[in-house]
Order: sequence, then C-alpha cells, then structure tokens
Amino acid sequence: MWQQLTSAAIGTFLTLFPVTNPVGAIPIFYGLTAVNTKLYRLHQARQTAINVVLILGVFLLAGREILSFFGISLGVLRIAGGLLIAHTAWEMVTARQRLTRPESDEAVDKEDISFTPMAIPMISGPGAIGVVIGFAASNTRWVDDAGCLLGIVLLGVTIYLCLALGEPLVGVLGKNGLGALNRVLGFFILAIAVQFVADGTFSLLREAAPSLLR
Repeated sequence: MWQQLTSAAIGTFLTLFPVTNPVGAIPIFYGLTAVNTKLYRLHQARQTAINVVLILGVFLLAGREILSFFGISLGVLRIAGGLLIAHTAWEMVTARQRLTRPESDEAVDKEDISFTPMAIPMISGPGAIGVVIGFAASNTRWVDDAGCLLGIVLLGVTIYLCLALGEPLVGVLGKNGLGALNRVLGFFILAIAVQFVADGTFSLLREAAPSLLR
C-alpha cells in the first residue's frame, strides 16, 4: 500500500509541477510585491500555496461528479486539458505574459494577491484543474486518491519554497535567465500536452472502435 501511495504521490507531483510552473510565477510574484515587506511576501507565498492545494484538492475529490454532471468522457477531458496545457506552453515558449495587462494592473492595487491572480489563474489554472480531474476519473482505489492528495500537498510545499526563497534566483538569473528557463520548461509542458491529446484520442478511438485497437 505504501508503495502505491508513494507512486501516486510522485506521479501527481511530477505531472503537476511543470503544468503549474511555480518557477515561472516567481518574477511575477516579486513584481507584484516589490514595494511590500519581506514578512508580507512570506505571508502571501504561504497563502498562495494553501489556496493552490485547496483548489486542486477540491477538483480532485469532485472530479468524477463534475464529469458525470456534464456528461464528459475521460478521453474528451484529456484532449481538452491537453489543448489548454499546450496553449500555456506556447505562451511560455514565445515569452508571452501569463497575466494580461488589465489583470496585472488590477493585481498591483490588491491587498491580497494569494487567491487571484497567483493561485488562479497563474498557478492552478484550467490546465492544472483539468489534470487533477483526469486523475480523479482514472483512480479506482482510495489509495490512488490519497496519493494524489499527497502529491498536491508536496506541490504546495514546493510552491511556497519557490515563492518564499525565489528572490535570490531572480537576482542571479535576471530576466534573461528566467526567460530562458521558462522557455525550456515550456517545451517540456508542450510535450506533456501532446501526450494528453494522444492519450485522449486513443481513448476515444478505443471506445468508438474497440476491435481496431486491441
């Protein structure tokens, strides 16, 4: 059981980490909190991590009900999630801003940025939510769900560490270095998106013509 729990937790973490891309959120976080104190930044980093864990945890636990309510198959969800993740990856590869100008302007004047824009849509955006719903639909045992929840908690800890300790990284790499790192991560995220679309397509074909894909 412990091996299954650990395997599910590590798999969830490794899948969600590039999709949520906490490293890419570091310069935006420090840009929005540039005039604030270190204590405020630590509080906002902690609240952002907590909000991400709560959001993804809720969608994991309610994933099957959501798919059932809307009548969406797992194959369709994987394709839709893959397209969303691909869109995010393409923005990273082409160095487009993750926040629109109106979102960025509004965030600068906000007292609390931990829920919006940091948790949503920056980190736990539609792509990450689609991934955890896919996990929920695929899991068949309680240990799988528990492992996924543990993986989400590990992701939350990692997000907190990235945001709380990311200032030296910003100083060392600079904007050009962070941009290059973001593009590399974007490539791997694009590969994950293609895998999601491929898995979803095969799943739909298997349902439509099972005799052809034995």
